[in-house]
Amino acid sequence: QVRLVESGGGLVQAGGSLRLSCVASGSIRRINVMGWYRQAPGKQRELVATVTSAGFTNYPDSVKGRFTISRDNAQNTVYLQMNSLKPEDTAVYYCKVDISIWGNYWGQGTQVTVSS
Repeated sequence: QVRLVESGGGLVQAGGSLRLSCVASGSIRRINVMGWYRQAPGKQRELVATVTSAGFTNYPDSVKGRFTISRDNAQNTVYLQMNSLKPEDTAVYYCKVDISIWGNYWGQGTQVTVSS
């Protein structure tokens, strides 16, 4: 079965940087869109970034210019480089992978805390 494992979260001061990684394992043959979402306490889970199999990316205005998503197809891995972090970026970050035919899979989440 498919398993997604995130890593790289932690505590960082405002203005600092973190890089999140998500590795998909299992009998995976084709991955379409990969992305990152986040959820803060009391708020709905929201899109952070997505990247297609062709390398096209999408970001909301809240992170555009600060976050960069990338993927390594050979390693079934997606990354999220987060720079110029703000306290409002504090949330649990979740990896999502769209596997052809099988559907979407979610990681268990990694905590990112940004202090002022």
